[in-house]
Amino acid sequence: MIFERIEDFTAALPRARALAGLDLGTKTIGIAVSDPLLSVASPVLTIRRTKFTADAAALLDLCGKRGIGGLVLGLPRNMDGTEGPRCQSTRAFARNLERLTELPITFWDERLSTVAAERALLEADTSRKRRAEVIDHVAAGYILQGALDRIGHLRRGP
Repeated sequence: MIFERIEDFTAALPRARALAGLDLGTKTIGIAVSDPLLSVASPVLTIRRTKFTADAAALLDLCGKRGIGGLVLGLPRNMDGTEGPRCQSTRAFARNLERLTELPITFWDERLSTVAAERALLEADTSRKRRAEVIDHVAAGYILQGALDRIGHLRRGP
C-alpha cells in the first residue's frame, strides 16, 4: 500500500523490521537500509536498471533477504516544491511495485540529497571513479535517514 503521508506510513510499519530507502534514477537505483530500530540508514548497493520486472525482482529479493518492513522512495521534487516528470516516474514505479508486494511504501522529499551525498564523498576525499560508483546508494542513505529521523520524532510524540 502506498502512503502519501509519513504519519500514515509510520502507523502501518511492522515493529522491529528495517526499512529500505531508494534513490530512483533513470539508469540506476541506489539502495540504503536501516537497522531494525529505525535509527541509522546505511548505503548498501546500486542496481543498474534494465526493465521494471528485473529491477523489481532484484529489489524485492534484497528486501526478503534483509527482512525489510517498508520502502521509502525519494521523490525528486523541483526546487519550488512542484512535481515534474521525474516525480511522475517515481510515482509510477511505486504503483507498479505496489502490485508485487505487501510492503508499505511512502515517499520522502529528496531535494538536494545527491548534492549532500556528493559533498560528503568529497569531504571524505573519495576519488572521482569511486564517487561515481557509490553516489546513488549514498544519496539513498540521505533520503532514508531523513525519513528515519521523522519517524523517530513521530514515535517519540509531541
